[in-house]
This record gives sequence, structure tokens and C-alpha cells, in this order.
Amino acid sequence: LINDYQRYVGGEKVSFTHLIAWAIVKALKAYPNLNTLFRRENGTLQHVVPKQVNLGLAIDIERRGKRTLLVPNIKGADQMTFPQFIGLYNDLVRRAREGQLDVADFQGTTATITNPGMIGTVLSVPRLMQGQGVIVGVGAIGYPTEYYAIPPELIGKTGISQVMTITSTYDHRIIQGAESGAFLKYIEELLLGEHGFYGEIFGQLGIPYQPYGFDRDNTPQVGRSPGEGSMEMIHKQARVLQLIRAYRVRGHLQADINPLGYEWIYHPELDPARYGLTIWDLDREFVTGGLGGADVLPLREILDILRQTYTRKVGIEFMHISDPDERRWLQERIEPVRGVEPISKAAKHRMLQKLNAAEAFETFLHTKYIGHKRFSLEGAETLIPMLDRLLSDAADQEVHEVVIGMAHRGRLNVLANIMNKPYEVIFSEFEGNLDPNTAHGSGDVKYHLGARAEHVAPSGAKVKLTLASNPSHLEAVNPVVEGMVRAKQELLRDEHADAPTGDYHDAVIPVLIHGDAAFAGQGVVAETLNLSQLPGYRTGGTIHIVINNQIGFTTGPKDARSSTYATDIARMIQAPIFHVNGDDPEACIRVARLALDYRQVFNKDVVIDMLCYRVRGHNEGDEPTYTQPLLYRKIEAKRSVRKIYTELLLRRGDMSPEDAERMLDDYRSRLQEAFERV
Repeated sequence: LINDYQRYVGGEKVSFTHLIAWAIVKALKAYPNLNTLFRRENGTLQHVVPKQVNLGLAIDIERRGKRTLLVPNIKGADQMTFPQFIGLYNDLVRRAREGQLDVADFQGTTATITNPGMIGTVLSVPRLMQGQGVIVGVGAIGYPTEYYAIPPELIGKTGISQVMTITSTYDHRIIQGAESGAFLKYIEELLLGEHGFYGEIFGQLGIPYQPYGFDRDNTPQVGRSPGEGSMEMIHKQARVLQLIRAYRVRGHLQADINPLGYEWIYHPELDPARYGLTIWDLDREFVTGGLGGADVLPLREILDILRQTYTRKVGIEFMHISDPDERRWLQERIEPVRGVEPISKAAKHRMLQKLNAAEAFETFLHTKYIGHKRFSLEGAETLIPMLDRLLSDAADQEVHEVVIGMAHRGRLNVLANIMNKPYEVIFSEFEGNLDPNTAHGSGDVKYHLGARAEHVAPSGAKVKLTLASNPSHLEAVNPVVEGMVRAKQELLRDEHADAPTGDYHDAVIPVLIHGDAAFAGQGVVAETLNLSQLPGYRTGGTIHIVINNQIGFTTGPKDARSSTYATDIARMIQAPIFHVNGDDPEACIRVARLALDYRQVFNKDVVIDMLCYRVRGHNEGDEPTYTQPLLYRKIEAKRSVRKIYTELLLRRGDMSPEDAERMLDDYRSRLQEAFERV
């Protein structure tokens, strides 16, 4: 569980030795006398109590056929978090192997861990180092000797566990045997998950899962008759299928979709223990009903697929759909890849370019036009790469036109970075330079204006774009866009009378961009959704994108709606709903692609609920900390999605720091040049 999530977020790998060493640190805090030492100074016997745990690491270095043991220490290990501990642990090991340790790294060790188990030693009694009270020896992890000859698949079925021996060599002048025994017992309890050991580690690493608990095996195979054991497995098999269905129905409730902080919520229907499943079942195989494209899988892999598919950065609601073909189509698209389709390096670079453009545009306007209302997209910049992917895929699928409707939030950014409205024109409107002979000169504000454009995909394919004009009345543009799309589809049908009905529905796609409070609160949303499948009004499905910044003017979700999600109204037309973390651009573009494909296959509405946040007030003249001080304390402490994604690409090696800086600088230069031409 730990390393699966660490790989997903680009974090450091956690080894068994890390966990064992951390358990020793915790045990030394619980039994502080083990962290003391005996010293004779000037003929006086002294029992010294250090102020902190400086844990020594016995590191085996092999060079030119010879082995050397170095024992540097992690100073103040008991005052760290687990991520800090493994960071310093790995740094010490790296510097030891590269010959970069200095004298200070060896000074002040209070206790030591040595792990001869790494080279296969099952049991060892390490020699106590001078000036320390205890040294802990860790043996190899493996099956007991009497089970060596049993095939691995049989061991898994019988529930036989691997074991490990831990010994302590201690200074009997200051530490008693019973105390050492209690110390070792406490380490065992921690490693078995007692005292909240793994829960704390999961919390500090941000892992959105519940750790496995240590329970007795309730389906032992040894000593049972074949019939008795088979009946128990049949019952357990039925419960596994119930668990799979529960994740498909309720998994979204545990998804990590809030960029302002994940709070794991226990849900009994998603707990394997509720179904009588224990850690001893993890390596037993069960029929899956086709989960992930497989008929039979070990429970461990079943849980991995379910968690990775339904509880990561995307939460999916689709089991309310009555059509089994639609449900099966969605399952087959997301479960085999565990919700993570591969993305090319070129696509990642394009995403970062769009994030750079979205953030730099807002920052530039905020710097040059202080106090002007612009209803910025800050905090929701992922909308721009998501729209870019949606439109590029539409172009590649030979869609004729996409008609977009949206309110004022982020509209200027969409005009600039999606509709390609010249920056000079936008800057001129901020300067008040409007042509009185155009609709722009009618006195309407700049964030109500529509536009027409053409989007060019990376492949070179093109699609026409229309952004409908809109008033300040939230969601009033929805039926207008549907009417525009239906009219355009009718015109295409008249031009190609012999084409199947579905062809012209597929050729023009409506995309509606909503706010979370408006989607739940404005009646016109439900009215327009109700028209979606009526023969006289249908347009072949609308792609809805909710910019869910978790606040409506000054009101939070708990005071604004009775439903769990802002998008619950869409369940009435059995639309699939994808809740996605706006701080994960890759998850957002995967959802955009899936939404487009679903719409084109089934000609039905689909909803993307992108959770994000609003950096500033309702408009740039508001002070949000007055009405929402706790929320904005979180927001002020956040790094932008552009920075988060840039750091992720750098950690993965998908981009060099120089390329990332150059990409951002180039866009800023374009803005400045356009500004100087106004």
C-alpha cells in the first residue's frame, strides 16, 4: 500500500528497514531507559540520559571485494516525522556509499540498528558499541524453516506468514533483561499495527487508505475437511464480489479529490473487514467477475485495482446508470488501466505550457490592472489544459464544431488561451478603448463577450469553436447554447440529408462550464438537463465542466446545498459524474478524454466536477478573509498547480529545469510585448 502510493505521487520508496528503524525510534521513546548509557569519568560511575535519540545505522560498504561497516547516526530521530526520518536515512546511506560522511555524522550515537538480515542472516547477536546502551539486530524476513519446501501458492492459501527475528544486546549495568524484553515486545506490537503505528505513517505520507489490520485467519485450511473448507471459501467468494460492487458504487466517497487537503473518511462498505476478509486472505485467489480484465486474482491485487481506480484523484459515480452496457463500457475503460492511461512526454509538456499560460495571464492582469474586475481563474487553472485536451481530441475525431457556454469566472483566460483572442485586444479593453461601432462598444463588460475561433490539435486536425456571449445571470446561457447547437446540427443535417442521425449529433458538441454553487442552486440547470433526452430538444449529449472552487460568493458548500456533491442534480438523467482533483492536471485530461468518448458513443450528457479553489474574492475588489478566514488560510499556504506540476515533471525526469523556466519566460515575454503595443 505504502510504496504503491509513493510511486503514484513520485515519493521516496519505503523499505522494511525504514519501518523497523522507525518502530525502534518509537520504542525508544516509550522505553527511554534503553536510550541511556553507562560512563566512567574521573573514577565516577555515571548513568547518562541523552536529550534525544541519535539512531546509528550500521551500513555495509563493499569496495574492491572488501567489506567495511560504517555507523553514522540520525540525530534527533525521535523529534521527526516519518517522511523527515526516511529522507535523512536515505541521505546518510547515500553519503556513506559515496564516501561523503564527516566526523559529525558519527558523533553522539545513543542506540544502533544493524540489519544482517539483508544478506540472509536469520538470527544474530550484535556486539554492543562503546558509549551506547543498546544495539538492535534485525534478521532476514522469510518463512519458517519447516515450510521451505511448500510451494508458494500453497503457502498463500494456508495463511502461513513470513517471520523475522529481532534481538537486542544491551548494557546490563543500566538496563534489565525484563526491560529489554518489554522493549522488543513493543517493537513487535508496533510492526503488527498496534498503537496507531501505521495510521500515523499513512497520515504523514498523505496516503488516502486505511492500513491493513492484524487479525486471526478466519478461513484456516489446515485441519479442516475439504467440504468444510470449500463452503467457507464459497461464502468468502460471495463477499469479495460484494466488496467489488461496493467500490464501484461508493469508492468516490474516499477519493482524494480536494486540493485543499485530503481528509480520509471511513466508510464501512469499503472496509474488507466488514466482509470477513483479513490479511491472511490477501494472497488467496478469488473470482472477480471480470475486474480489470481478469477472471481470477489474489485479493491483494483486487484491492489494488479497486483503490487505484476509484479512490485516487478521480471519484467516479456511474452505478446509478440503469443501462448495463454503459456501466460495462465505463468499467472496461477505467479498471484495466486502473484509471491511469499513459500520457506521452509531448502531451505533458503541452499541459505545462497551458498551465504556464493560464497562471501567467492572470498574474499579468493582476499586476498591470490592479483593482479591475476580471473574475480570475486562479486556483482553477487546470481548466485550460483540460479544455485544450478536450478540443484536440474532438478535432482528432473529426468533430465539426464545439459550442462553449460559461459564466464570467475564468472567461478572460478562456478567451485568451483557448479562443486565441489577441492579448492586445484584451489589454485595450482594460484600458477602456472600445470600438463604439461593434457589439463590444455597447457598454457590456469584457467578461461577457463571446468569440469565434478555430482550434488546432497537435496532430494538425482542426475544429471550429464558438463561445456564446452571456449575461451576469448565472447559467442563463445553458439553454441558449443547447439551442445554438441544435440549430447547427439541423443545418448540417439539411446539408447532408443522407447521413445517419447520430452523425450530425456527433459533429457539433455543446460544452457548458458551470460554477459549483450555480449548478446546484439555479433552477435553469435542472430544466435544461431535463431537455437532454427529449426528441424535440436533444443535442446528442452535453459535456458539463463544473469549476468547483468550493465557495459561492461567500458561502461554503455546507451552507449552500443539502446534497453531497454540487453535481447530484445530474443523477436524475443518469449522467456519469467524474469528480477530479484540480491539482492533478493529468487526471483532469484523462477525465476530459473519457467524457468526450462517452458522449460520442452514447450521445448522453456527462459531468466533470473539477474541485479546485478561488485564490481571490468573488471579484478582485473583495476581501475573502473577512467572511472565510479558515478557508483562505489554507489557500494562502498553497502552491499553484503550475508549480506542483512543474515539480512533478522534474522529479520524474520528464523535463529539465532549464526547459521549464524557458517555457514560462517565453510566455511572459509575449504578454509584455503585447502590452507594450497597446
